[in-house]
Amino acid sequence: MLLIGYGNPGRGDDGLGPAFSESMAARGLPELEVDTDYQLFAEHALAVSAHDLVVFVDAEIGRQESFSFTELEPGSPEILGSHSFTPETVLALSATLYGASPRSFILGITGYDFGDVKEGLSEKAAANLAEAEAFFLKWLQEQTSEKEAAHA
Repeated sequence: MLLIGYGNPGRGDDGLGPAFSESMAARGLPELEVDTDYQLFAEHALAVSAHDLVVFVDAEIGRQESFSFTELEPGSPEILGSHSFTPETVLALSATLYGASPRSFILGITGYDFGDVKEGLSEKAAANLAEAEAFFLKWLQEQTSEKEAAHA
């Protein structure tokens, strides 16, 4: 499984994606390959194409819940610019360029403080991060168990 956490840690809660992916990488989970970046790029399509399951992690604005977890469908790669890549665009490029369409999800973690240039998460965003991590670790364990059962 591939996990891609993205966002700008120098913009407060926009760093939720990288904080999540760095936390998961520090755990050294053998079933999880982790990538951390400021934003999504066309090059991510190659990495995505090599996996059967992908989770994108980013900050969200304006949600009541602490996080959301949604299955994705490939989008259209019609508009390609340095700031226009979404997870759906990366998936579309993976399918178009490499013939690979892995099952994919986006984990959006609710943030609150995005305005000023500053490092570190707000207190509420850090609490949301902890909830998202607990959810993801449980979900990952379920996915791993299902995969092992299928190969038994």
